[in-house]
Amino acid sequence: MAATRTGKTSKPASTKQRTANRPKRTALRTRDPVATRQRILDAATREFARLGFGGARVDAIAKRAKANKRMIYHYFGNKNHLFLAVLESAYGSIRTAEQALDLEHLEPEDALRTLTEFTWQYYLAHPEFLTLVNSENLHKARHLKQSRIVGGMFSALVDMVRKILQRGVRKGVFRKGIDPVQLNITIAAIGYYYFTNRFTGSIIFKRDLMAPKALKQRLAFNVETIMRLVRK
Repeated sequence: MAATRTGKTSKPASTKQRTANRPKRTALRTRDPVATRQRILDAATREFARLGFGGARVDAIAKRAKANKRMIYHYFGNKNHLFLAVLESAYGSIRTAEQALDLEHLEPEDALRTLTEFTWQYYLAHPEFLTLVNSENLHKARHLKQSRIVGGMFSALVDMVRKILQRGVRKGVFRKGIDPVQLNITIAAIGYYYFTNRFTGSIIFKRDLMAPKALKQRLAFNVETIMRLVRK
């Protein structure tokens, strides 16, 4: 017991009193649901990109997000729904960036060239996007089939490319009859294959496919390939 100035001893505070006297924490993470959800989503993106859907663990995601499993289940329901949210966010990011290119105000050839270069640079800057797509393909798109928003994202992309092709035809620089879906697949494929096979390709072709010079040469080749494909 502690002695007071009057000489009397004071009783030690009870556990309940000590708890009541503690300064209250001013920023519990759960008080900001938007930030908490985004932190979990960011952590899940990194884990799923690193280990795939099968290898990622909810415990590891919770630790990385500085959250607990209960919060993950609260915001996303389960691991499958969390992975779908990650995929939707990944596709949403690239689609938003494409729309920001403002291609409708460029000449048709410049617009298509810009889109081709952008796709390559986006893959290069966001390798996690490719690994997430790889993982979902291993699972035969069983998560993406449940999405209510991804289809609309791709409809907007196809429509954007269709309008570029139509403008090019009217101007007389593009040939008629090009399927915008097929063109989109080709633009994605010539970059996607290069990056997803960069390790094996570097060995097989005996060159460093990720060297700055090699990347520059490949981008130029991609652009030329697409432009030759659509020109009259």
